Amino acid sequence: METVLDIFNQSAFSATSLTGSINIVPNDYGRLRDLNLFPTETIATTSVAIAYANGTLNLLPTRTRGAPSSLAMPEKRSAKQFSAFHIPHEDFILAEDVQNVVARSGAGNVLENVETVVNRRLITMRRKHAITLEHLRMSALRGDILDSDGSSLLNLFTEFGVTQKSVDFVLGTAATDVKAKAREVVSYMEDNLEGEVMTGIHVLASPEWFEKFIGHAKVEEIYKYYDGQNNPLRQDVRRGFPFHGLTIEEYRGAAQYLQEDGTYAKRKFIPAGEAIAFPIGTSDVFRTYFAPADFMDAVNTMGEEIYARQARDMEFNRWVKLHTQSNPLPIVKRPKLLVKLTTSN
Repeated sequence: METVLDIFNQSAFSATSLTGSINIVPNDYGRLRDLNLFPTETIATTSVAIAYANGTLNLLPTRTRGAPSSLAMPEKRSAKQFSAFHIPHEDFILAEDVQNVVARSGAGNVLENVETVVNRRLITMRRKHAITLEHLRMSALRGDILDSDGSSLLNLFTEFGVTQKSVDFVLGTAATDVKAKAREVVSYMEDNLEGEVMTGIHVLASPEWFEKFIGHAKVEEIYKYYDGQNNPLRQDVRRGFPFHGLTIEEYRGAAQYLQEDGTYAKRKFIPAGEAIAFPIGTSDVFRTYFAPADFMDAVNTMGEEIYARQARDMEFNRWVKLHTQSNPLPIVKRPKLLVKLTTSN
């Protein structure tokens, strides 16, 4: 019968097979993935140059037939270079992990059972990459891409030289005109598209902000006699309901992270009492780039979302190490369109 170590030499555990397997595992985590807000694009380099132009839509003058055409003015362009983030992760399969699952006779059974162990580990590793990507995307949506410890990796407002628009909905005051607040967000977004397009404006809100909003006296008054769908007074509308040009949705994304003292703490992806408004249906505002891994065989190739490799303990044959890595760059090319919503009381 083949030994477990012989099994790891088979094609099922090659670099291509492991990478293919981990990319087949569905990403079951991420509201931003569900919204397809950050469409993916693979690149063959480790960084992306984003051209930043001041081109806007302007009116064209009429001319009599045969007269010279109006000329487009040269755009002032600049390019900003952004590097993909490198996120490696490793796990070990020890001899004792497969000791009892390969008890059945026959090489085929051994291979099948070891593959089960490896795939189970890959699924767990895949999920960790998935929630990490959601965290990166959500922090990009808030304009400041954060590392797992909360430190800033890339502040988009600073990089693009813009100041974030913030609207205080003052939801603790019953007299607040929330319709006017919503229209302020919509008007600002429309005025700052600058040649972009959008099909709507979405709001992802912390549970605290969301509860204050749907419980506000003016909101309750608006929906008091409304018998249609998505009525916050009669239905669970946490997945989104329309309000004066906005689609407002509760977002509860959170994850644990390792602190310096070795303990774990929980971070909400949207801080309590805040919400973020952003355009949907744009042509080129949001993107997630995936760069190639730092493997010799991946140099200058189109990046994969996740890579997987295995290495054996060649000295004592006690373990097999699984290595996964992802090299993503979630980016918002027009951070000026990210509107922060707060409530001062």
